[in-house]
Amino acid sequence: MKGPELCKVTDNRLIAGGMYKLRLEAPNVAGNARPGQFIHIKVPGDRSRLLRRPISIYDACHKKGYVEIVFQVVGEGTRLLSAVKTGDFLDVLGPLGNGFSVSGDTRHLFVVGGGCGAAPVKFAASRFNFTGRTCFIGFKSGDAAYDLQEFENSCDSLLIATEDGSIGYKGLITEVLEDELKRNLPDLMLACGPVPMMKAIQQMAEKYRVPCQLLLEERMGCGIGACMTCACAVRDDEDGFIYKRVCKDGPVFWSREVMLDEA
Repeated sequence: MKGPELCKVTDNRLIAGGMYKLRLEAPNVAGNARPGQFIHIKVPGDRSRLLRRPISIYDACHKKGYVEIVFQVVGEGTRLLSAVKTGDFLDVLGPLGNGFSVSGDTRHLFVVGGGCGAAPVKFAASRFNFTGRTCFIGFKSGDAAYDLQEFENSCDSLLIATEDGSIGYKGLITEVLEDELKRNLPDLMLACGPVPMMKAIQQMAEKYRVPCQLLLEERMGCGIGACMTCACAVRDDEDGFIYKRVCKDGPVFWSREVMLDEA
């Protein structure tokens, strides 16, 4: 990771209800980005908020020198970020964090994402380019779904669920995942999404004895491990649990170690 740099916005568009995809001209970040990592953005005009916004990387192309993020407007900071225009510059720090780890002997990979959490697992599915990648993507409704063609292009099999049944299976994506696990066990699962979804996946990973990595999305202060704002509990043989920093030690943790009830 290098220091902060000014990156040019080359696109910023609405892709679903309240969801935006922003592309940055950022060759240094793109050349070093790994699936599961994030960038820390200083939002212009957000004078009342001194802290940067951590957002997972959705895509990165070293050859073309760009990075893409997907974010949802949930407060003043993301509202201001949604308003930036092509040609504007953003102060960016990254890539940060450890990212997903997939060994060379992995043959069958499940990636699971819910809502905004689908973005980093799409990057993983596209970057870990081998036959045997199944994507499980969940949304509240069809109106909240985004970039479905991108997801389809990034994997060998795509399964979608919406809570209202407007697209794909009706229900939770974790229900679809468990049905598949009963028939077909992968070598590894990667997941990111709301905490209830992550807890369910954590339980399934233990039940079916499948190695699983969870990407935690927490509020962060510094983004480099100095402030401990984003601490989460991780199992420890001697003390029961210890706290680790999501920004520095994570944001990816093995499901068997992270304690989501204490996060």
